[in-house]
Amino acid sequence: MQVLVIGGAGFVGSHTVDALLQQGHTVRVADNLDAQVHPTGELPEYLNRAAEFVRMDLRDIEALRKTMAGVDAVFFLAGAVGVGDSMYRIRHYAEANLMGAANFLEILANDRHSIQKVVLSSSVTVYGEGKYQCARHGVAFPALRSAEQIAARQWDPVCAVDQGGRKCGQPLEALPMDEEKPLAPQSVYAITKQSQEQMFLTVGRTYDVPVAVLRYFNIFGTRQALSNPYTGVAKIFATSLARGEAPILYEDGLQSRDFVHVRDVVQANLLALEKSEANHEIFNVGTGRPTSVMEVAAALAKIQNFRGDLKSSSRCRAGDVRHCFADISKIRKRLGYEPRSVFPLGLEDVVEWSATSKSESAKSQEPDSEMNRRGLIS
Repeated sequence: MQVLVIGGAGFVGSHTVDALLQQGHTVRVADNLDAQVHPTGELPEYLNRAAEFVRMDLRDIEALRKTMAGVDAVFFLAGAVGVGDSMYRIRHYAEANLMGAANFLEILANDRHSIQKVVLSSSVTVYGEGKYQCARHGVAFPALRSAEQIAARQWDPVCAVDQGGRKCGQPLEALPMDEEKPLAPQSVYAITKQSQEQMFLTVGRTYDVPVAVLRYFNIFGTRQALSNPYTGVAKIFATSLARGEAPILYEDGLQSRDFVHVRDVVQANLLALEKSEANHEIFNVGTGRPTSVMEVAAALAKIQNFRGDLKSSSRCRAGDVRHCFADISKIRKRLGYEPRSVFPLGLEDVVEWSATSKSESAKSQEPDSEMNRRGLIS
């Protein structure tokens, strides 16, 4: 099969390219080598040279049309990535993520092509705050914590059900999020990913081109860029610790995420390509296990022999959610997915990779510095 991996020089893309080549596919990589991921603008050394490489920008529809010629399947993994960054580079995110998607789908709808499958990478950020349960009132989908809650350092959401003029106020228990959870994106980036999902699924169904949407949770592993303050949290922590500095821990450090190794993301990618059960469906890609940010920092500190104190900053970034972790029942049942590198397995990969890119480590706090300057950290 001739497979096109758009964004194939990046983190998830390059690992996917390796796996496709190992399976005997012919692979074409399309990437614009954006400075957000590739600061030097050069082809990364880790990209498999057995794949054909085309440098192009998705916003150039004619270049994209040529790149799509003759391919049987497409992984659409490209785009601007960064929750905080998207809140002040709004036009860039709209152009990169929505115009690129529109160009791809325009060709899919109007040109003759041989594409039999499209796999779209989406994001946990489309969910917004997580899924919870109140002991009195059952399942709850709370809004983001209010400014008053943040000012009072009330980190965990509480039940907001009205009880005769006053809110319940009971603590909420975090639950795994299934694909049916109502979406509540809280950043421009997340909004663009939700829009991509709807666009791809709608066009795919209309023109009978199978589309699978994968909502990646918080990925870690080798080859990860330093531009994203949360999905790259393990890498950012590792580079801080390598410098002998304690990483910045927001809130009380007990906020939880679902940290999934890139090897398991690639497993999900290949299953989505191969299985007809993935057609026109959305799947969570995670581990199903919550891990606190403090746990990540402590595990990395142990591996890196860091003996300093790990303290929370008691500060909060605008738009951050408290708890979010995946219900992976659907992808397990329908595609046979099973995570194999569950935290803390795989953290050694992050430490080793961080050691090869110390020149970039100073950039790890840049997104947060800009958010602080703009008043987005309280």
